[in-house]
Amino acid sequence: MEYTHLGRTGLSVSRLCLGTMNFGPQTSEADAHLIMDTALEQGVNFFDTANVYGWVQGEGITEKIIGNWFAQGGGRREKTVLATKLYGAMGDWPNQRGLSALAIRREVEASLRRLQTDHIDLYQMHHIDRDTPWDEVWQAMEQLVAQGKVLYVGSSNFGGWHLAQAQETARARHFLGLVSEQSYYNLLRRTVELEVLPAAEHYGIGVLPWSPLCGGLLGGVLRKERETGRRAGERVSADLEKHHEQIAAYEEFAAELGHEPGEVALAWLLSRSAVTAPIVGPRTLQQLESALAAVELTLDQKALDRLDEIFPGHRPAPEDYAW
Repeated sequence: MEYTHLGRTGLSVSRLCLGTMNFGPQTSEADAHLIMDTALEQGVNFFDTANVYGWVQGEGITEKIIGNWFAQGGGRREKTVLATKLYGAMGDWPNQRGLSALAIRREVEASLRRLQTDHIDLYQMHHIDRDTPWDEVWQAMEQLVAQGKVLYVGSSNFGGWHLAQAQETARARHFLGLVSEQSYYNLLRRTVELEVLPAAEHYGIGVLPWSPLCGGLLGGVLRKERETGRRAGERVSADLEKHHEQIAAYEEFAAELGHEPGEVALAWLLSRSAVTAPIVGPRTLQQLESALAAVELTLDQKALDRLDEIFPGHRPAPEDYAW
């Protein structure tokens, strides 16, 4: 496994981040524990979760699964760089969602209990909260850092101007601010190249792409349909119909390279200068093993150029759309 620093920090994280969103709804607790054990054995030290994962409001099912895994001991917690998130609704009452100081205080304590740990390495805002001023957010986060309950703060699904706004407010408070941003980024969805990636690079914020295989669309969906006869789910099928020509060309090119389409998609993200670690969310151990192979794949410039031909990207704004 290769390691890099998370953004401008001195924190070393693996080039792949283990996403845990499927733990509970699609992956049993026993299988999730096996996946996490295997990830650690293979050198993956960066795990990502969220208080809403498990998708039963207020239950924090996925965090509980991870907490039970930590409780087994064996250095599991000590070896893991643990990231979780807050923002989504954890109940129906006011202040049970968002980024108010009250919500931040309540949700960090709840996550710590479920995760059975005394601190969160990377505490991430799952979405921008337009109703809460940045001074309030940073004051609450500063207190958590001072208490040792949180070490670093990150964001997810922020626009480029949100990153700038957050960092400039943090700078005025002499606070480190954001060290990471989780964005929807893959070969097919490259909108963040307009402003999010330039802002992240400017401020030293490490980018953690989620859905690196675009919901399975970049994971060899056409070949799987030919081999099994089973069609993809409704959402993937709709996107596949729209992008069929691109996906067909992509799978053909991956075959020419002699690699699985999913490996090529991850290797492409790993070649992006702003990217710290794509977040892979395996449902099974086999899917984890396939993702691990991508770290050893280096795409040359000719291959990168061909992928840009199949999936055209963006130049930074405003040059992308203006003179």
